[in-house]
Amino acid sequence: MIEFRGSHYPKSVVMFAMTFYLRYPVSYRDLEEIMSERGVDVDHASLNRWVVRYSPLLAEQARLRKRPTDSSWRMDETYMKVKGQWTYLYRGVTKSGETLDFMLPGKHGGISARRFFRQAIATSSTPEKIVIDKSGSNLTALRWTNVLPKFTRNNPLVQILQVKYLNNIIEQDHRFIKKIIRPMLGFKASHSANATLQGIEVAHMIRKRQIGSKGQSVFQIIAGLAA
Repeated sequence: MIEFRGSHYPKSVVMFAMTFYLRYPVSYRDLEEIMSERGVDVDHASLNRWVVRYSPLLAEQARLRKRPTDSSWRMDETYMKVKGQWTYLYRGVTKSGETLDFMLPGKHGGISARRFFRQAIATSSTPEKIVIDKSGSNLTALRWTNVLPKFTRNNPLVQILQVKYLNNIIEQDHRFIKKIIRPMLGFKASHSANATLQGIEVAHMIRKRQIGSKGQSVFQIIAGLAA
């Protein structure tokens, strides 16, 4: 259960505002106007605080409650501006497009890739196959992932494929995330970028019906994650 102590607005208002911001390409100024039209006077700074504070908590619940995923993965990184600099966002989906995990490590390289793979495996179990691009750092990170199973022989090794056309599905999936963040015109701080992207990924998972029940709205599912 997510605590809403200290908020001057009902939980339903906070969740409605966050749902709108994380699901649709709007700015905080746009959202302030949308909320005003619905009889809620809240400034854009408060809306920003809600998203930064509660999005990581929603993402934590989403990882716990998402449905089991396919064992054939596609991994790739995209990029966005944080503090005026291009920063990599690691993302993983299954061969059918379901979101596996996501991470904004701040730096691109083998250590960041290893962190991402460890996190993805911890939340979605070890896959049979992972498809990556021609990135040497991603290949090295995956080979490190196979080191322990290779020596202990307790688990099968992950099959690693570097086939660009097989990664088309995740490259297309990046477009939805970029569409949502476009009105934001970049992030001014790493912690707010990380928090906001986690919330956007949760809304994207809900859109794919990885969380919640059939017939539920995005708002109902997000509110359920906070319950």
